[in-house]
Amino acid sequence: MDRRRRAHEDPDLGMLAGRTLFALQRGLFAELAAQGHDELRPRHGAVLAYLDDAGTRATELAARSGRHKQVIGTLVDELVELGYVERRRDPADRRAKLIVPTGKGRDLISRSDAILAAMEAAHARAVGEEAYAEFKRVFRLIAARQTALTTDTGAQATLTAGADSTTLTADAGA
Repeated sequence: MDRRRRAHEDPDLGMLAGRTLFALQRGLFAELAAQGHDELRPRHGAVLAYLDDAGTRATELAARSGRHKQVIGTLVDELVELGYVERRRDPADRRAKLIVPTGKGRDLISRSDAILAAMEAAHARAVGEEAYAEFKRVFRLIAARQTALTTDTGAQATLTAGADSTTLTADAGA
């Protein structure tokens, strides 16, 4: 089967994940723009999607998003300039900085959460609540397994299907 036909008839996990991500981002950012947040781009999600209300260190944002710390630093600079976040001294470690959402950032996060919840609810209605819940459960397992397989720690991940459930385990060393 040629690649074009395969992409249409039997897309692989990367194709499916990419299509889903890009379509979700188009819908989310179009709706955010309509609600007054038109200066944001999907790349900013690497910070905003993982940001705690009380603030998060850049190293933690990098770990959560899977992006390099330098990329996160650039995105934070952009978001500071746009007024969505600010850097504050971490009270637990005065040498460290926290990335904290501003009022504008909290508004954006709240709107994003509502838009994404509506998207998920629409998918659940379209395919059925139980089917969507099962899809999310399995997708979380696959995402965790793929992430574990590609970490730099050398851990080996295995997906084990049991009669009642599916579990993910990571075994150190090889």
